[in-house]
Amino acid sequence: MLFSCEGNLQEVRAFSLEEDAPQAIAEGINLKFTDSGRLVANLRSPKMLDYTNKAFPYREFPDGVQVEFFDEQNKKNTVDADYGIVYEQTNLIDLQGNVVIHTADSTKLEASQIFWDQERNWIFTDKPNTIRFPDGSFTDDLGFDSNQDFSNFRSRTNTGIQVIEEEKDE
Repeated sequence: MLFSCEGNLQEVRAFSLEEDAPQAIAEGINLKFTDSGRLVANLRSPKMLDYTNKAFPYREFPDGVQVEFFDEQNKKNTVDADYGIVYEQTNLIDLQGNVVIHTADSTKLEASQIFWDQERNWIFTDKPNTIRFPDGSFTDDLGFDSNQDFSNFRSRTNTGIQVIEEEKDE
């Protein structure tokens, strides 16, 4: 018995993955990250492109991303951005476009781009940003470095209004 097949080479090539194409595309994702059974982060995005098969692997979130971070006391910090990319080898996340961070104490940070170093739990930017604090004070900065919960914050340059409570002498 003999078999043969016939095919159009152009059609076969059309089925091949383009070199720059993602290895996977996911829609409507909701990823939960745990540490010793405790929820530490929850990532949601309408779309993820997986390029982890590349020499410098990454995952891209072209239609926006929201990440909720939970500390040991289960306090939540939330990050929203129009675009995100996670670099696998460096554990660096690049968030771009209308980046907004809400902390558990109601501090709000807005910037066009923020980097988050997952390994060091450190966030930073060299872009203009605005931080509004729960007491009504705010700063307009041109770059900052901070740990994830903003308890060790360093501003590069800033202007704004600070609320300072005076101590009363008794």
